[in-house]
Amino acid sequence: MFGRKTDPQAIADHKAAKRALHDNQRQEERAGIREATGIYRELNARVLETEKCVPWYRR
Repeated sequence: MFGRKTDPQAIADHKAAKRALHDNQRQEERAGIREATGIYRELNARVLETEKCVPWYRR
């Protein structure tokens, strides 16, 4: 369907980054933290960086 091949490692990295972000979010919510922390911003930046290598239909 689409001509380019997607690197499986890029997909795995992106999924791991999203999983870490969501795990951190759940932990912070349980702790009562409602604002964006430094850790959240770092994890979110990692997700944004890794998604550059993954096409939209693979995210």
